[in-house]
This record gives sequence, structure tokens and C-alpha cells, in this order.
Amino acid sequence: MATGGAGGGNTAQPAEFDGHEVRALRKARRFSLAVLAARTGLSVGYLSQVERNQSTPSVKALSAIARALDVTVGWFFSGGAAGPGEEKGLVVRRDNRRRIIFRDGFVDYLLSPGLDGALELLISHFKPGATTGEPYTHRGEEAGLVLKGRLEITVGERCVVLEEGDSFTFASTEPHGYRNLDDGETIVVYAITPPSY
Repeated sequence: MATGGAGGGNTAQPAEFDGHEVRALRKARRFSLAVLAARTGLSVGYLSQVERNQSTPSVKALSAIARALDVTVGWFFSGGAAGPGEEKGLVVRRDNRRRIIFRDGFVDYLLSPGLDGALELLISHFKPGATTGEPYTHRGEEAGLVLKGRLEITVGERCVVLEEGDSFTFASTEPHGYRNLDDGETIVVYAITPPSY
């Protein structure tokens, strides 16, 4: 397996890195290789080699890819795929959840073992006052259950406050957003189809 390449610097651990995770996330984000190349400053050819595990990216290159796809570098390592063979693609252990940290005060943890299925399961932790920002849209549907705290959801022109035990569902093509109204952390489990990460 080639190492380094266009990225320079130290290489990531080849035994753990899986380029297929880069491809799966890029496709879930609906980015072409050309778009990812423009966002990272890396060549299309190099990124293609990384996605096919023909080249192991340097730490610098992997950091650029992670930033472009809005995830942490840890996303591309074994994560939910870790564990005995019978668990791979089936189970995500608590300590192996992939994490996405947002600047607006919330963290998403992927509960699904991969992005190649039709359904994605997430758990979000919102700090007090955290918000998803301006309403956004994407294809598909989403549903959720508030496990802890108080969550304000805005869907189109509707704004609703949910409390612990309340659930919701809507078409993701409607502009939507979330905000924690609680003085403490709010925790929500989501099911999204098709996967958005």
C-alpha cells in the first residue's frame, strides 16, 4: 500500500484506516470527487486512491478531508465496524460510536454501523442554548425521540416545544431546525432516511 502521496507529513495508521469510509461519507454528503478535491486542495486521482485503499493518507491530508466533510479524523477509523467478525456491520458498541462535533454546541453520535444502508440512527447531545442554526433541508424523512431535556423544533412555519418522552416525524425536505431550551443538556435519538452523514 502506498503512503503519504499528495498530502505530505506523517501517515495515518494503515491497519485501522478504511478509505471506504471516506467514499461512503462523501457519497452521503452528495459530493463528487471533484468537489472534495476543491475543498481539500488534494487531487481527484489521489482522493480516488485513498477511497479505494490504494493509498494511505498523511495526517495532513486526512485532516483536510475530515474538515471538508465536517467530521473528526476519528470518523475514518474502525469506529462502528470494530468488534468481532459477527458484529461487523451489525453492532455499534457504546465506546465505538463515531462522533461529529458542531461549533453550535451539539454533538452527533452515529449509532448505525455504516452509511451504506437506507436508514441512519443518531443520538444528539445539545448543550444549553445549542441550536442547529438557520433552517435547512435535505432529502428524505426524519423522526426522533427526546430522551432528556426540552427541544424546540421548527418545521416549515411550525414551531413546537418537546419534552422528555415526546417524539416527532417530518419530511426533511421541509426547512427545519432544532434548539435546546433546557438549562441542562438535551439528548435526542434520531432515525433519518436516507442517511445524511
